Amino acid sequence: MSAVPVVAVFDVGKTNKKLFLFNENYEIVFERSARFIETTDEDGYPCENQESLRLSIFDSLSEVFKLRDFRIKAVNFSAYGASFVYIGEDGRPLTPLYNYLKPFPEELSNRFYENYGGRDRFIVETASPVLGSLNSGLQLYRLKHEKPEIFNKVKYALHLPQYLSFLLTGNACSDLTSIGCHTSLWNFQKNRYHEWVQREGLFMKLAPIVASDATCTALFPGNNYKVGPGLHDSSAALIPYLINFQEPFVLISTGTWSISLNPFNHSPLTVDELKNDCLSYLQFQGKPVKASRLFAGFEFEQMVKRIAEHFNKDEIKYRNINFNPEIIKHIKTKPIALGDSDINKESVFKMRDMSDFKSDLEAYYQLMIDIVQLQTASTGLVLKNTPVKRIFVDGGFSKNSVYMNLLAAAFPEMEVFAASMAQASAVGAALSIHNEWNTPKIPGDIIGLKYYSANQSIAI
Repeated sequence: MSAVPVVAVFDVGKTNKKLFLFNENYEIVFERSARFIETTDEDGYPCENQESLRLSIFDSLSEVFKLRDFRIKAVNFSAYGASFVYIGEDGRPLTPLYNYLKPFPEELSNRFYENYGGRDRFIVETASPVLGSLNSGLQLYRLKHEKPEIFNKVKYALHLPQYLSFLLTGNACSDLTSIGCHTSLWNFQKNRYHEWVQREGLFMKLAPIVASDATCTALFPGNNYKVGPGLHDSSAALIPYLINFQEPFVLISTGTWSISLNPFNHSPLTVDELKNDCLSYLQFQGKPVKASRLFAGFEFEQMVKRIAEHFNKDEIKYRNINFNPEIIKHIKTKPIALGDSDINKESVFKMRDMSDFKSDLEAYYQLMIDIVQLQTASTGLVLKNTPVKRIFVDGGFSKNSVYMNLLAAAFPEMEVFAASMAQASAVGAALSIHNEWNTPKIPGDIIGLKYYSANQSIAI
């Protein structure tokens, strides 16, 4: 029996690091998962264990190359964004892999925006809200001004997906999906790097931009395989939908963040939208995608812990709660008013009195109602004045029956689907280099859909 041709994709999230082998029909035929204990940077702030990640890539590849059932024809990466690896002339990292949640110095931030036209003008030009360290370009700016001796040694600043590719090829490159994810590096109005990148001397620290479907020959030993440049995970998750569906849609990609992506909204971002955490991404073909973000997955996890502790329940219980509209009818909670500054940031559930609920299920349903109301407002920002009639939800919340039914009720004029596709980001990374490893046409059934009707739900 001959070995099955496959593509290997490393899908690197903040928490879980996974390796998948996909066959030519984009079915998972092998997977491995790992989690690493975080380390700390020089300031004691938690950060990625860079060395463990590097060794895991090499060890995992060595393992799968020994599997006689598979023939690896290509390797690619999807990874979280807003994270730079600064490499020197020898290709080794010069600093820790700084955490994008690390607080950014206010004085440095103020100086930056004052120097480059003020916040409102700058965020419109770069389609990037003011997000501190989540604006990865400002991480590089910070390195220059706080640690010039290290900055001067930097050969290239590589976003994490491209650094992982570099490990296998020795070829340093930049990719538009990583550059175009709230980095503050790209001028979306002029479709090029923003002028500040040149003026600050950052341009020479950024590797040449390559196409998302470009591949290089690997240096890491194995059979004769190609290596892709890597993709930002949210942009990678969009690829299977862009390939499979021609009718306008919005994708709500859910995980730690819930990101509403509308590839069919081409209107310029306004200052108000940016202040409500809207932004633009660059998809794998270099076109802008209007998006809005919520920290909903993180909030869900924290509030489920709160419910479980209050009612002395196991958190596992809430992984599979079937939708029951009757429970909603019995919930009687007091409305909580929010100021404008809280819109689209976090739900009101953390302010609710747990003693108002007769049971943990009532509390859980209220949490989901609060999150979906927030999601409705967030997704609504990218739906304005577009022909979209379909909403796809993938990731964690797509498997949550309560969330999906409430979302369908919130958008009665839309067709709302839970998308079941194994590992959308990883599939997207594999699809982006399809022609480099796969000979059959892309199958049309790689995304399974479950329809949720507003008529079967209940009005919120």
